[in-house]
Amino acid sequence: MTLTTDRGNPVTPPITPNFSATAPARLATRLAFFAAGFAMACCAPLFPFFKANVGADKAEFGILLLCLGLGSIIAMPATGVMAARRGARPLILLGGFGLTAMLPLLALAGTPWVLGAGLFVFGAFLGTIDVAMNVHGAEVEGQEKRPLMSNFHAHWSIGGFFGAGLITVLLSFSVPTTICAVFGAATALVAMLAARPRFLRVVGNEPEPSAFPRGIVLLLGVHAGIIFLVEGAVLDWGALLIIDRDLASAENAGVGYILFSVAMLAARLTGDRLVSRIGGFATLVLGGLITMAGITTVLFASFVPAAFFGFVLIGLGAANLVPVLFSAAGRQKVMPPGIAIAAVTTTGYAGILLGPAMIGFISDASSLSTAFLLLALLILAVPISAWWVARVP
Repeated sequence: MTLTTDRGNPVTPPITPNFSATAPARLATRLAFFAAGFAMACCAPLFPFFKANVGADKAEFGILLLCLGLGSIIAMPATGVMAARRGARPLILLGGFGLTAMLPLLALAGTPWVLGAGLFVFGAFLGTIDVAMNVHGAEVEGQEKRPLMSNFHAHWSIGGFFGAGLITVLLSFSVPTTICAVFGAATALVAMLAARPRFLRVVGNEPEPSAFPRGIVLLLGVHAGIIFLVEGAVLDWGALLIIDRDLASAENAGVGYILFSVAMLAARLTGDRLVSRIGGFATLVLGGLITMAGITTVLFASFVPAAFFGFVLIGLGAANLVPVLFSAAGRQKVMPPGIAIAAVTTTGYAGILLGPAMIGFISDASSLSTAFLLLALLILAVPISAWWVARVP
C-alpha cells in the first residue's frame, strides 16, 4: 500500500528505529563501560600496596601515577584515527582485554621503573577503550535515534563502585594484593567476553590527516575540559575544602565525595529520559547552573548538612553534561566522529590531569575557597555557550 497526499504525491512513511535489532550492541556498550570503570576502580584500593611494593615515597609515586595519565592522553588521539578507519569494535576489545592483562602485572611490579612502565601501558589501554566505547556508544545512539549516552556513562560509575568495593572487601580479609588483582581482572574479563560478540561491526572511512579539534569540536573539547576539571577538583580537593572551612573532621570530610558520586550515578541512570524530554540545550543550561549552585553552596554553607547538600547538587548538575557533549561529538559533521570523540576525551583528561594542580597553585597563592569560586565562574561558560552545542544536528 502506497501512502499519498491529497494531491496524489507519494509520502515516505517515517522510519521507526528497530530497538530490538540494536539491543545486543546496546548491552555490549554497557558491558564495556562497566568493565573499564571496574578495572580502573580496582586500582584505587591497591595503589598504596603498589607504592609499598616499589618503595616509592609520595613524590615518586605521584610521578608514577602521572605515567598512567600520559599513557591515556597519548593513546586517545591515535585511537580516534584508528576508530575512524577500522571501526570501534577492535579497539574496544584491545583496550578491554589489555586492561585485564595489565592489572595483575601491576601488582607484581617490584621496582619504580617497572611500575611506571606498567602504569603507562595500563593508561594507554584505558585511553583506548575510553575513546572507542564512546565512539561505539555514539554509533548505537545514532542507529536508535534516541539519547543513550548518559546510561552508558552510568555503567562506568556502576563498575567503579563494584570494582572498588570488591577489592576493599578482599583486602579486609587479608587476601594478597596479587590475588585481589587477579579477581578484579577476571571479573572485567567476564564482562568483556560477554560483550565481544555483540558489538556493531562498523568499518569507518579513511580519516582526514589532522586530529586537532576545530570548529564545534573545539568548543565541545573546552567544555569537556571544564567539566572534568570540576569532577577532578571534587575528588582531589573536596574533602580538603570541607576541612579548610572547619565544617567537618578529616574522618567525615570524605562523605561529600560519596554523596557527589551517588547523586551523579542516579542522575545518569535517568539522564537519557531527561535529555529526550527537555533536549540537550536545556540539559546543558540547567546542569551548568545547578553545578555552579552546588559549588557556591559548599563555599558559603555554615553547617555540615548544607555543605554536603552542595556536593549532591554538583553531582546532579554535572552528571549529564559530558554525555551530552559526547553525543554531540558523534553527530557533528566537521570531523569524523571517532576523531572528534577522541579530541573531546583527550581535552577532558587534560582537565583532570592539569586542573587539580592548577587549583593547588591558586590555593597556595590565595585560598582553596578562592580556587573553587573561580571554578564556579568557569562552569558558567557551559550554559552561556550551550546554544552553539545544541545547534549540532
